[in-house]
Amino acid sequence: MADVKIWLNGSMVDAEAARLPHLTHTFHYGLGAFEGIRAYEQKPGHGAVFRLQDHVARLLASCHLVTLDRGLAFTAAEIADACIETLQANGLSAGYLRPVVYIADGAMGIGATKNPIHVMVAAWKWGAYLGEEGLRQGIRACISTFTRPGHHSTMSKGKLTGQYINSILAKREAVSNGYDEAILLNEQGHITEATGENIFMIKDGVLITPPLYMNILAGITRATLLDVARDLKIPVAERPFARDELYMADEVFLCGTAAEVTPVREIDRRTIGIGARGPLTTQLQAAFFDIVYGRRSGYDRWLTPFEMTAARDVRLAAV
Repeated sequence: MADVKIWLNGSMVDAEAARLPHLTHTFHYGLGAFEGIRAYEQKPGHGAVFRLQDHVARLLASCHLVTLDRGLAFTAAEIADACIETLQANGLSAGYLRPVVYIADGAMGIGATKNPIHVMVAAWKWGAYLGEEGLRQGIRACISTFTRPGHHSTMSKGKLTGQYINSILAKREAVSNGYDEAILLNEQGHITEATGENIFMIKDGVLITPPLYMNILAGITRATLLDVARDLKIPVAERPFARDELYMADEVFLCGTAAEVTPVREIDRRTIGIGARGPLTTQLQAAFFDIVYGRRSGYDRWLTPFEMTAARDVRLAAV
């Protein structure tokens, strides 16, 4: 941990110095906002963060949903710069970024409206979230016994720390039952998303995903794939569907910053399609990786480049 650097409230500090006080409000009550962001190496010593501005914009939107923005002292541009600086300070031309906005220690009541709002950014190496084999061969999933919370009980468009308890319980249940991932229904019995990923199915050549008016996260990878599919002239539909349609799909895949584009070969012990990564999933997965690695023209607007050179040395020297 001694060499790990964390950006904390405008300064780059050693990870040990960034440890939370035990009375940090968010640690006790779970109100915080966060993002997961990836950087991909473009060539030795050069990386690019994928859709950095979109991720930071969603982070600030999440803060607004739960009033954390009232004490937030950093702009979107400052947080975006912090993400780049954190990668450089840790010598990472590729890695996973985790910015978090949280309520610091102070009052311990539920409201705690006067506590300071802190911002931290961490970065680390992280491979395929659901495994390299999962990217190639597909994973096994189940329909969870846990329900995705509805609009009346949660802020589904916010990426909020405490809301993930529901996902954690669903994921633990799935793994304990021998599956790789869980898929959650809503209270009406429609498919919403997995524990940390949006979901797509393909039927008769049409790419189908739940619409944003449902209680799902507005995934940035989800939006990316919809744009790419339209560019590739793949028919797209955003509509509700239930588990029986999912069972009968030709292909199913999950997507997200961590999971990237991961095929699902089986759900509830029912084989999906050919029981392996299907042709349209393969096409979209390949296009996605070409884009994030800078190999596909026309999508440079989604890449924020940075270098692993003197910038890292200067930043570390000033710590």
